[in-house]
Amino acid sequence: MTDETRVAVLGLGIMGSAMAHNLVAAGLPTTVWNRTPAATVPLARAGAAVAASAAEAVSRADVVITMLPTAEAVEEVMFGQEAVVVLPPGSVWAQMGTIGTFATGSLERRVPEGVLFVDAPVSGSSGPAKAGQLLILAGGPDEAKPIVAPVFAAIGRDTLWLGPAGRGSALKLAVNAYMAFLVEGVAESLRLTTELGLDPRDLDRAIEGGPLDAPFADAKLHKIERGDRTAEFPLEWALKDVNLALAAAGADRFPLLGALSRQWGAEVDAGHGREDVSWRSSSPTG
Repeated sequence: MTDETRVAVLGLGIMGSAMAHNLVAAGLPTTVWNRTPAATVPLARAGAAVAASAAEAVSRADVVITMLPTAEAVEEVMFGQEAVVVLPPGSVWAQMGTIGTFATGSLERRVPEGVLFVDAPVSGSSGPAKAGQLLILAGGPDEAKPIVAPVFAAIGRDTLWLGPAGRGSALKLAVNAYMAFLVEGVAESLRLTTELGLDPRDLDRAIEGGPLDAPFADAKLHKIERGDRTAEFPLEWALKDVNLALAAAGADRFPLLGALSRQWGAEVDAGHGREDVSWRSSSPTG
């Protein structure tokens, strides 16, 4: 494929809208569709074409990106709205939302003959998405690689090709488990600092520049210190990913993930699901 690769993006949440903006900026003909049409307005202004339906969006695309929050949403859009039946032969369906290993396998088995399926969730939140610096965790057939190459180059800093479809989703669950441990550790360490009568800035000073100074953890620590509640990665989606990991690998074998699931589930039930994963009851101001 060339720079004229035609792309359709289905799902314009925090991540999908950022990805679509970068595709337009890269000069790739981009058609967008969202279940809530208002989300398409900024992209139309940026130069994207807006489709009236998911089926219309994918009907002439070389690469179709689904960036939807759950397996159920992907199922409804691609199969319930019959978008999958009009995917052009030779096109690639890049399933980029985090929906878990079981759902990914189910989708792959139902892809029409002649359409290539790539399992390609991303690592990174809103900041890297806007900057086109996502890490793409991809699994799928070799013949799909040149087709998606200009698309992935526009939205990501690198693509890790991991083998067959399903491996991308598996690694994404492991990456997000690591993220969950980091963010929970930051939040509870800050709260402990406060409970012991210390200034949270002292914790920052003690960690800064040393072997414990992980960039992601440091960013979340400063985010909490600033009182910044902007949702880069909403708690409800972090909980979803923790639960997908437990479903894939067995809840009884991962006690820390199980504890996070219970704690974060209680906080989502209490109305905190749309807050950033760093801002919860375990933060200093919780």
